[in-house]
Amino acid sequence: MAAIHWFVSPANPHRQFPITPRLIPKLLINPNSLRIQNPQFPNLPIRRKFRPLSSTKLDSFLSPSEEEEDQMSDGFFEAIEELEQMKRDPADILEDMNTRLSARELQLVLVYFSQEGRDSWCALEVFDWLRRENRVDGETMELMVSIMCGWIEKMVREDCGVDDIVGLLKDMECVGLKPRFSMIEKVVSLFWEMGKKAEAVAFVEDVIKRGVEYSVDGGDSNRGGAIGYLAWKMMVDGNYKDAVKLVMEFKEKGLKPEVYSYLIAMTALVKELSEFSKVLRKAKGLMNYGFMPEFDEADAELIEGYQSELLRDGLRLSDWAIQEGGSTLLGLVHERLLAMYTCAGRGLEAEQQLWHMKLAGKEPDRDLYDIVLAICASQKELGSVQRLLTRMEAMNVLPRKKTLSWLLRGYIKGGYFEDASETLIKMLNMGLQPEYLDRVAVMQGLRKIIQQSGEVEPYLKLCKRLADVDLIGPCLVYLYIDSNKLWIMKML
Repeated sequence: MAAIHWFVSPANPHRQFPITPRLIPKLLINPNSLRIQNPQFPNLPIRRKFRPLSSTKLDSFLSPSEEEEDQMSDGFFEAIEELEQMKRDPADILEDMNTRLSARELQLVLVYFSQEGRDSWCALEVFDWLRRENRVDGETMELMVSIMCGWIEKMVREDCGVDDIVGLLKDMECVGLKPRFSMIEKVVSLFWEMGKKAEAVAFVEDVIKRGVEYSVDGGDSNRGGAIGYLAWKMMVDGNYKDAVKLVMEFKEKGLKPEVYSYLIAMTALVKELSEFSKVLRKAKGLMNYGFMPEFDEADAELIEGYQSELLRDGLRLSDWAIQEGGSTLLGLVHERLLAMYTCAGRGLEAEQQLWHMKLAGKEPDRDLYDIVLAICASQKELGSVQRLLTRMEAMNVLPRKKTLSWLLRGYIKGGYFEDASETLIKMLNMGLQPEYLDRVAVMQGLRKIIQQSGEVEPYLKLCKRLADVDLIGPCLVYLYIDSNKLWIMKML
């Protein structure tokens, strides 16, 4: 692999530019072209043909026909020769030949000096002169951006230091070529593909510390900038906590993340809490079958502490997002907080976020009300349950079967079978038929109550109501009193 060399500008000794191989069209020397003898460059060819390789990225810019090649002016080749000799400042050379060079020839000058072994400093100087002369059109700008992207990609693949890559981006600013966000994305993606994640983080940090300004297209405005994109890459890899830690550490270092970075980090928190909930459900399933011991008090404290830590991080991120993003982000922030509390099973907090979303002008989906209703029911937060049901009545929307089924299952999950029985009877009175498994779960729970406390009334009441709608057949309920040696039987 070829090494990268650095050239010091004769006009500006403090500026350095890389000379590296480029993924752009090659300028080939025609051995049969006319040559002249020059005392300083006796073998320098004056007439050359430009033949871009068909596999390069810049074919759309440089595909001259044979007729165009024949029409290349002598001024073009003289400009190349004089720029290579570097006896004068490039701007002076181009100024003298301004009227002799066409726009197409100026583009070819850019490409010539962007090739392997050529002086890349000249390419930047040529572009700077074009910009100052107001001769940079859309095609020339796109050409220069492509050249710069090629340089940056080459530097990353050849293991150049992060400082050098960021330095090149700063040099682009010096010649009026503002880097695009896509360039930042490209560098991060290349480091990521090569398994150099630490270098990707160092690159983004250096970009921010050195104040590299990059333009953001309209479609990129909500992608969180460089920090947000890096956090998103971590999140896609499943490293949710790393994504959150990244954004928070940048904020704590005083390297202000873009506002949408906070929302990306909050999304990562939602995913982390969701994955943690799945693990807990799987563990509880194994406990039910006796494949693992029940959680002891220490385990419960660890679980609670981990969830609380994640929720605290989410609140900090939400505060930063609202402080820096203003009221326009309120709906999105509360939506993510709602998802976090839902995944953590915090009913009261989730209900509060529902109302905050509504006040922020972002109407929650009806399914979200159902989920929060079930969580509140599982924790027997009767006040929250009543408020959520009242909200439906206020909207002139009768509770549907799906909503009452969520409520019923919430009570079942929390072990509140008497409340679950009342909900089941309410569904029957409304002409709704509960699911078979829900009915069985409630009846099994009521039987356990009989065994524990001896209270049979809720069980009898539910059996009678189910029998009235032919969901169960006639059944015989019996009770044996040991002290009196008495059987009590009743047909339902």
